[in-house]
Amino acid sequence: MKARIFDALRAALAERRAVALVTDLGSGLQTLVDAEGRQQGEAGLEDEFLPQVVEAIRQDRRGIVDFYDGRFFINVHPPANRLLIVGAVHLAQALVPAARLAGFDVSVIDPRTAFATPERFPDTDLITEWPDEALARLRPDARTAVVALTHDPKFDDPALIAALSSAAFYVGVLGGRKNQAARLDRLRTQGLTADQLARIHGPVGLDIGAVSPAEIAVAILADIILALRGPKWKAD
Repeated sequence: MKARIFDALRAALAERRAVALVTDLGSGLQTLVDAEGRQQGEAGLEDEFLPQVVEAIRQDRRGIVDFYDGRFFINVHPPANRLLIVGAVHLAQALVPAARLAGFDVSVIDPRTAFATPERFPDTDLITEWPDEALARLRPDARTAVVALTHDPKFDDPALIAALSSAAFYVGVLGGRKNQAARLDRLRTQGLTADQLARIHGPVGLDIGAVSPAEIAVAILADIILALRGPKWKAD
């Protein structure tokens, strides 16, 4: 039974589905629960307990929980956070290692093979499809951020349209406020709604006065993490 549970766990992670492995600390029995509350394992969990497990999955919260007379360890296994960068540009060369250090799986999308090279992006997943085609295949989910950095509408606009039609938790694009206003006008003519356009982080990154590519990469990554985790502090 345990082998089947761990096979199911590996399959869920391969499919980018968050799950929790719940261990009854009294009996040692284990149950795998997904974000919809479906379970499989050595012992069924009480229906009243499942909402706590689902909420733990949603919040990436691990820990011991008391339920009636039992104690359970909820070990959440989320899929890796993912960053899809559109544009194999100089700024991307700074953003890739920073995002990796923060634990993101990173891919760089650019059909211009003169830019998307292993020499410029060593040990990086390079995708030389057009951005909209690549995003349609990669299917950004709630653990995926998409950032367009080319400064070229023929690359950035299709990428934004595809990203805003997905469940990506963050969609950002490089460019000043004047460029952003023109971009929004173009995207409106492509049929994007006000709600979709409001999701765009543009100009991309937190306003920390960044100047160099490395500083701008830090500002972008900080904004992505803020969107992913949310503010953790509360005012007195």
